[in-house]
Amino acid sequence: MTVRDLVILGSSSQQPTRFRNHGAYLLRWNDEGLLFDPGEGTQRQFIFADIPPPVVTRMFISHFHGDHCLGVSSMLMRLNLDKIKHPIHCYYPASGKKYFDRLRHCCIYRENIEIIEHPVKDAGLVEDNGKFRIEAAFLDHGVENIGWRITEPDTLKFDKEALKNVGVVGPMVRQLEKEGRICVGDRWVLLDEVSQIRKGDSFAYVVDTRPCPAAYILAKGAKLFLCESTYGEAEKEIAAEYMHMTAKQAALIAKESGVQILVLTHFSARYRDPEELGNEARTIFPNTFVAEDFKRIPFPK
Repeated sequence: MTVRDLVILGSSSQQPTRFRNHGAYLLRWNDEGLLFDPGEGTQRQFIFADIPPPVVTRMFISHFHGDHCLGVSSMLMRLNLDKIKHPIHCYYPASGKKYFDRLRHCCIYRENIEIIEHPVKDAGLVEDNGKFRIEAAFLDHGVENIGWRITEPDTLKFDKEALKNVGVVGPMVRQLEKEGRICVGDRWVLLDEVSQIRKGDSFAYVVDTRPCPAAYILAKGAKLFLCESTYGEAEKEIAAEYMHMTAKQAALIAKESGVQILVLTHFSARYRDPEELGNEARTIFPNTFVAEDFKRIPFPK
């Protein structure tokens, strides 16, 4: 079985601290590495996490504030140095194309890897390649800022006991899957009798925003929801002013959207121990985890 987990490479907001780096999040899923918002120092965080950077196959940039993109340059140069053979897909707000170009070409090096850009202009489906359905929604942060939702395809799951009971064995199973029915003895066995559809899991990523309808759309039914929690409830006025969220607001979105697991991140430097934010969120949504640099959160199938 391939690794399926969320690796926290950084969990701070605008200012890194002694204990938290600029944000960066690696989702290892379906043999790919999805890197979200690599901030300053992300390349080095991979070393501390003991994860080789070439696992990255896709990079998602929510917006072009520095703490969400300053690591793009060094990550692309590192992947170039490693002479990776797979393409790197980069998704970002189309309005920030000039900033992406500056990051990509900020210094002298010979680019010998394939970088496929996906500048996003509109909310909705960005790509469906059979492995992932990638959707975008624009959040409320004063600049164009995209939240992401990644969903794997639905899969067919056979009931082994039911197959045995109706006598469908060996190559017959593949034929049944392909044709939808198969004749066994004097009766037809339908695919629906011995199988069910397993809904694909979804991951939602929402940072740097006030609560808004788009956040709920992205989070709806997600198995894993990574959401900003820059401030505690005592600073909710500051959160509103700077277009961020409190831990309780993140928890409300998770609860009302039917999320399974909430992970809080993007903490203000004023909080030495973000567990106080986690405790606030758990009063509303108990299944809440607090991001911590190098923490790995399982994302099992």
